[in-house]
Amino acid sequence: MKFAELGLNESILEAIGYMGFDTATPIQEKIIPEILKGKDVIACAQTGTGKTAAFVLPSLQLIAENSKDETNTLILSPTRELAIQIEQQIQGLSYFLGVSSLAIYGGGDGNSFTEQKKALQSGTNVIVATPGKLISHLNLGYVKFDTVTHLILDEADRMLDMNFFDDIEKIRKYLPNLKQTSMFSATMSPKIKDMAKKILNNPTQVILELSKPAEGVLQVAYPCYDQQKSALILNLVRDRKSLESIIVFCSTKKKVSEVFQELRAAGESVEAISSSLDQDKRESVLLKFRAKKIRILVGTDVISRGIDIKDINLVINYGVPNEAEDYVHRVGRTARANTTGIAITLVSPRDMAQFEEIEKLIGRTVTKSPLPEGIGAAPKWNAKKPSGGGGNKRNYKGKRK
Repeated sequence: MKFAELGLNESILEAIGYMGFDTATPIQEKIIPEILKGKDVIACAQTGTGKTAAFVLPSLQLIAENSKDETNTLILSPTRELAIQIEQQIQGLSYFLGVSSLAIYGGGDGNSFTEQKKALQSGTNVIVATPGKLISHLNLGYVKFDTVTHLILDEADRMLDMNFFDDIEKIRKYLPNLKQTSMFSATMSPKIKDMAKKILNNPTQVILELSKPAEGVLQVAYPCYDQQKSALILNLVRDRKSLESIIVFCSTKKKVSEVFQELRAAGESVEAISSSLDQDKRESVLLKFRAKKIRILVGTDVISRGIDIKDINLVINYGVPNEAEDYVHRVGRTARANTTGIAITLVSPRDMAQFEEIEKLIGRTVTKSPLPEGIGAAPKWNAKKPSGGGGNKRNYKGKRK
């Protein structure tokens, strides 16, 4: 369906066209009319489906129709990176509307705090915020959200995982005139359903097919021992010199640092990103990676959701993700917008059973590739779940016990 068929006004359509889009994604097609009607919505869709524009576009139109210098819409997101990305998309899509917006998040200096305080006091139309930082401002007593009528929770499942539920409930108490709430989640877990029952009023529910990487992703698994992984990653990136943008996902900050140091020592163009970096450094690294001044980015799951980096050619999972859904989000960094990409997972013997759980989730058997020459002999594929004591055991959902 074309955006012009969704009831959006000419200024919005002009901004969309200026950005090179004319056809809505399935979630945009289903959600935009419902938000324009003022209905509560809950949408379940994975990374790369266009959900940000699904709530930003109709929200901007409703604000433009109201045409007042007051805060109308509050968007909560779990991370600074996602808050920044959403606000940047708002800026692009509101180019012809004159709608004001600002991202509120921690990690900045005194100047950023002053800018945030001013925006909260002056009636900025759209506030995009992380819950913790917003509560810091609310506790100081100068924030007035009496005019907020629309609350949007993005990555709601991630916020629950990060124990933000109490913060969200506290923030909602500052919204006395709230008329509409929208929830977006990558999973429809029991916790999400319970939350929806508490905060949504007769919502429209949209669930897109979950947990299936894009068709354009070539998925490959390399059975290997832990001690072979460093040499294997170096071989993979050097053997694919035509690939300009590569992300290596690690499950811990310590492993991110180790892989980064090994790749840098080998002369590769690489940077690392994790929650331990300050905000300015993280933004600088992401900017250089988007501009292709860095070929390889090593990071934790902080970059698996929300952060919009286009044209990723190759995703490498240093190990099998702790949860099956995380695999989908990581792989979702490549082959976006109907492009193609490669996703490679390094699978040690203890993780083979977990990887088969992921294959069941995505409905596909991933090709098991032999190790390149010079790496050594690979372990045989044996998906029997480990027994006995010691080590980290996982349950059937992939969560560490």
